[in-house]
Amino acid sequence: MSYTALYRKFRPKKFEEIVGQDAIINTLKNQILLNRVGHAYLFNGVRGTGKTSAAKILARAINCLSPIEGEPCNECEICKGAVIGSLTDIVEMDAASNNSVEDIRNIREEVNFLPTICKYRVYIIDEVHMLSSGAFNALLKTLEEPPEHVKFILATTEPQKLPATILSRCQRFDFKRISNENIKNILEKICKDSDIEITKEALKVISVLSEGAMRDALSILERCIQDGEEKIDENKIKDLLGIPKFDSINIIAKNIIEYNIEECIKNVDNILSDGKDITNFIWEIIKYIKDILVYKTSKISGLYNEDEVSQMKELSEKASKERLVNLICTLSEIENNMKWSSQKTILLQAGIIKLCNKEENINFEELLKRIEVLENKTKGTIIKTNNTNNEKKIEEINIKKTEEKRITNNSDVNINDFKRGNKEDQIKEVTKKDSNATDFWINLVNKFKKDGKIMLYTNLLNTNLVEINDMHVGIEFPKKLTSFGKSVLEKSENINEIKKQVSIYYGKEMQIKFLDKEDQQIENNHSNSIEDLTKNLEVEINIIDD
Repeated sequence: MSYTALYRKFRPKKFEEIVGQDAIINTLKNQILLNRVGHAYLFNGVRGTGKTSAAKILARAINCLSPIEGEPCNECEICKGAVIGSLTDIVEMDAASNNSVEDIRNIREEVNFLPTICKYRVYIIDEVHMLSSGAFNALLKTLEEPPEHVKFILATTEPQKLPATILSRCQRFDFKRISNENIKNILEKICKDSDIEITKEALKVISVLSEGAMRDALSILERCIQDGEEKIDENKIKDLLGIPKFDSINIIAKNIIEYNIEECIKNVDNILSDGKDITNFIWEIIKYIKDILVYKTSKISGLYNEDEVSQMKELSEKASKERLVNLICTLSEIENNMKWSSQKTILLQAGIIKLCNKEENINFEELLKRIEVLENKTKGTIIKTNNTNNEKKIEEINIKKTEEKRITNNSDVNINDFKRGNKEDQIKEVTKKDSNATDFWINLVNKFKKDGKIMLYTNLLNTNLVEINDMHVGIEFPKKLTSFGKSVLEKSENINEIKKQVSIYYGKEMQIKFLDKEDQQIENNHSNSIEDLTKNLEVEINIIDD
């Protein structure tokens, strides 16, 4: 007798054997008992959740000669013929390989004939989303108004690819992922019936790796029993699937959290040299860090034993929630980039080095502290220079030049008016106006800091507000505005906030312009901009304003 795969050998033969889909099963059984079976069904869900099994059971149940409470008896002539696939009245079609218009036209011709021995002719079309547009169109009329003796059961993993006209003609049932606990219980029963010796930890690992698909769980189990060894444990499963052991994943996560670059790269190389699959490896790291985050947040340990939970607890205390979230996001980005790269190992190692760099992981509070230090340094320099008479004079000259430029740039004052005798009065008026605008601008920049809008605050620090004309004001920067700073300020939420506050101050809608000028005092420059801070750190810091 030929060998039968486990997922085929233990395929459910009754509705009650399908796990995790209680609501769907109850509905189908009630329809059969009340003789209200629909003419077209759509079974949707991820792989291995019981769609095809449910379709086959439904096809037998509505044709069974001795149904039992909506279940097929599996003993009558029709049930036995359906199980072995000898019935011509129950047709199973794979749309992945039979997706042309001609295939559907053959069905349209067949439905006009009465079934040979069954009550209903049933068409089970698997992976129906693979049908061509022409095939869908050919199926429409038949699917909407089939003969009374014909039933359609469509199954798919991607219902979004089906035309709305098809969806509207079917009763849709969404099969959900099977829980790890249900998968573990079914595996335990199968192992007991098949005399397979397996540990509880191994059952847990298989249930997690199957990701809610019973068929995948059985495929993993079958792979583990092929090598002839008597007992299946957790380490054996991980070795067969190329998954690093817990200790290996834990030490790498520890190296990353503790910023230990050398040890981390060394351990990564050791794992890859052992032939572990690089995709499984990075998936395991992401999953483990996610589990650390969950444990830190809710104390839920999942499938880990006491020793492993103790190690997770230790790591959770060394990393903040923000750091763990950042690690998960960065590792996920690395995983996505690796899909399109021919140098996966290099990409992984570079990403690991980046994660182990302390400056790459500077947090919000540390950033504020560094900004404060820079502010204090700048203030200290000004106080020190004020102690020297010569430097006082230089400062007075600079202030005078700035004032004259503001007056010249203000379109409300014509320079020729100064030459006609009213120069002194207009200087007083503009100076007073500029002084009020300066105070407003300083207060606004400080308000951004208090509100936690650090990106705005750091890029506008030490800038001046200059009125250009009745409709425009300029933000004058102490040095050339960089592309980084410009990109930050031009974000819609930032420029709109500045425009709003400035318009309120002037009592009318004002437009904002950015004014560049080269820095003339490089030696005394203590820039407080976020870009200069990132240059000193040689990293890129992203902060999201609330």
